[in-house]
Amino acid sequence: MPAVQARAALLLASHLEAFGRPLLALGAGPSQLAAAGDARHQAQELFAAPLVVLAHDDGLAGGTPAGADPRLIYANATALRLWRRPWAAMVGLPSQLTAEPAERQGREQMLALARRRQAISGYRGVRIDSCGRRFVIDGARLWTLRDSNGRDQGQAAAFSHWWWL
Repeated sequence: MPAVQARAALLLASHLEAFGRPLLALGAGPSQLAAAGDARHQAQELFAAPLVVLAHDDGLAGGTPAGADPRLIYANATALRLWRRPWAAMVGLPSQLTAEPAERQGREQMLALARRRQAISGYRGVRIDSCGRRFVIDGARLWTLRDSNGRDQGQAAAFSHWWWL
């Protein structure tokens, strides 16, 4: 679980850096993550949060070639319910598979824009769950995950508004 706690800390710290505000109400900055109990508590809060939070790697993990599709590295409980997948099926999934084929080019363009700007908000798009049911996400924030050395570690998304089509 330390790896999941570290990933949650990265998500929270990167969001704070990108948007200048915490992702969650508790949203402590990286300096407040020193105690293991704090890191565990923040990871639990992020996992249980009512908003959807997802993250994917930079597409270079595990020695995959440059330009390979990023794979999901985090999904909170709300995301797991929305996409109707357990953790083991969601984490490791190529992130493009969260959208149907017709939506993937637009998704890639928004991710590239978010990468160039470090963060964007107000994204809207159509996604598809594991059973093929389509839904709209609205008002999503996309941001770059940056470690303490300023290296990109992937991207994350969070949103609170969605509806079924």
